[in-house]
Amino acid sequence: MLRLHNIKIPLDFSNKTLASAAAKKLGVTQGQIASCTISKKSVDARKKNEICFVVSLDVALKSAQDERRISARLNPSVGGILEPYTPPAVPKLKGRPVVRPVVVGFGPAGLFAALMLAESGACPIVLERGQDVDTRTRDVAAYWQDGQRAFKTTSNVQFGEGGAGTFSDGKLNTGTKDPRSEHVFRTFVRFGAPDDILVNAKPHIGTDNLVHVVRNMRMKIIELGGEVHFGARMTEIVTKNNAVCAVRYEDAQGEHELPTNHVILAIGHSARDTFTMLHERRFTLEQKPFSIGARIEHPQALINRAQYGDFAKHPALGAADYKLALHLPSGRSVYTFCMCPGGQVVAAASEPDSVVTNGMSVHARDGVNATSALLVGIGPEDFASDHPLAGMFLQREIERRAFVLGGSCGKAPAQLVGDLLAGRASTTIGSVTPSYKPGIVMGNLAELLPDYIVAAMREALPILGRKLRGFDHPDAVLTGPETRSSSPVRIPRGADLISVDATGLYPCGEGAGYAGGITSAAVDGVRCAEAVLTSLC
Repeated sequence: MLRLHNIKIPLDFSNKTLASAAAKKLGVTQGQIASCTISKKSVDARKKNEICFVVSLDVALKSAQDERRISARLNPSVGGILEPYTPPAVPKLKGRPVVRPVVVGFGPAGLFAALMLAESGACPIVLERGQDVDTRTRDVAAYWQDGQRAFKTTSNVQFGEGGAGTFSDGKLNTGTKDPRSEHVFRTFVRFGAPDDILVNAKPHIGTDNLVHVVRNMRMKIIELGGEVHFGARMTEIVTKNNAVCAVRYEDAQGEHELPTNHVILAIGHSARDTFTMLHERRFTLEQKPFSIGARIEHPQALINRAQYGDFAKHPALGAADYKLALHLPSGRSVYTFCMCPGGQVVAAASEPDSVVTNGMSVHARDGVNATSALLVGIGPEDFASDHPLAGMFLQREIERRAFVLGGSCGKAPAQLVGDLLAGRASTTIGSVTPSYKPGIVMGNLAELLPDYIVAAMREALPILGRKLRGFDHPDAVLTGPETRSSSPVRIPRGADLISVDATGLYPCGEGAGYAGGITSAAVDGVRCAEAVLTSLC
């Protein structure tokens, strides 16, 4: 089998089109080709009058001798022999450990860590403070419908089975080059994700599919001898001679102590009480740069037109996305994050009397609006304190202020882009209907966000509007705040992935400051599981 790279094909391609393109690239006849399939696909929209797909093709020739001869003369940039996929080696333990490893948190990092441990025979015990995905889905829907009176601190967009990514776009884009990424994708497909995530250059599962996938993964972990405890909030890591010996947790039945020598700490970026506990117990925590801003909403049709021109309604393209970034003369970075084509802005608070926004899309991405976070990078120099949790305190302050500005009922403060640029409060919506539930209160984001964030957004929006036509449309809606794009804290670990404070403790994923999205968090979970298994073998 040969893999060919960077082949342009029309939007209305057929199997015959693929075979013709492959034959031309290889210098053979179509009759010599046994099979030809797409392995990767992306949209090339640089020329609005010539939009096409760029694909990688896996091609099998009828003659193995021809394949070897042709591959020998192919430039590597053109293609070569396809190496078969090799999954990560999963060591098998000789028997169930007497003292079982514990995974704290069941987002992507904890989910993949627990699955690998279970498949190795380690029979992990998972402690998840939130609820199972079905209970959680009902609780979140009630919160979005009824606002603060339906909010639950233990079952929300941040806490529960699948983590914050469950109520998102299920985006799998990542900057990591770790080969474990393919293992993550294939594992998602194995448990029910659409197989197009293996092909599309910008893969996404969709929140509607993620619900089923994470449930299936949990059932497999239990089938293999693992345990998953929901409503189980870890309250303390117990150490002896600088090594983990137990964890304490509480659930509806009371307080418990669970002996263990290995803890994968995959708590997510919103476990603020856990960060506080670690600080009080003198575990090392560090301030970490993160970002704050608001969600911006446009009509999806406007984004489609800006990206695809006259091809905007072509059925092969679907909803267009974007990714924008710039560095201002002031040194501030402003960028879009978690872009959800055909998506909606959702309520994502994890503490009472707070407002947090996030974005979400189903797999079809067929909603009316496009939304992304418009974020401004901040760092320790902005925290006005050397306390390791200063960034967390800033997040909380903004989120509580948003709750008050939204009428103390769960509604979110919002402003039109045109009014933000003009420095005036908004009193009514324009041509863009906001999607945030349980609703918005029009006002002035300058009353919500620090001055330096609002100033950076004002400076950046016209520039971003030149990069993507219509991005600074005066009727585009900004709903805030978006404060949870990444963790404000890092829990240091060594090259062996073990905490600098305690042997047997493995800080993991987004909450520990070592990941930024579903894929990178899942990869980190796999890496930490591998480290635990090395210790157990």
